[in-house]
Amino acid sequence: MSTQTIQKQSVPAGTWTIDPVHSSARFEVRHSGISTFRGGFGAIDARLSGGDEPRLEGSVEVASIDIDEEQLKGHLLSPEFFDAERAPAVRFDSREIQVGDDGEVEVRGELEIAATSREVEARGRLTHIPAGLSGKEVIGLSFEAAIDRSDFGLNWQAELPGGGNALDYEVKLAVELEFGREEV
Repeated sequence: MSTQTIQKQSVPAGTWTIDPVHSSARFEVRHSGISTFRGGFGAIDARLSGGDEPRLEGSVEVASIDIDEEQLKGHLLSPEFFDAERAPAVRFDSREIQVGDDGEVEVRGELEIAATSREVEARGRLTHIPAGLSGKEVIGLSFEAAIDRSDFGLNWQAELPGGGNALDYEVKLAVELEFGREEV
């Protein structure tokens, strides 16, 4: 068995395209104060530019939300939540990516949900290997953030019969991205 050297200091120069099979964008929110509801999106796209001023741009198609229950899916796509007809994608555009010597990463940028944009900060890890399974150079970027859904106009709420809210306002986001160097 061989071991690969993992480099974690910066985003290597060049343009990097997403491997959508090995990438994901997920969310979780407390439901009824007793459980955590988790979901994600099937259609994800992103591009990473490396070098002195790295930049990350990405989006998910709202209609690709992976909810098996049709009534709930319809509610999430409605104007009370993602408003998929008016805003068919959730988008992110970084303003700054800082990578520490240990690979820890801070990403700041504009997150747009339901046609409302807000500045967010996420933390995670950047990993770079000179050759993945295909023999080509690969970058992994994973990060998490917490947002208040009401900042994006996602204000739907129902009071529980015994008191309390049906859905928390804090939503945790988790993104795992795998990139390959764009071939010229």
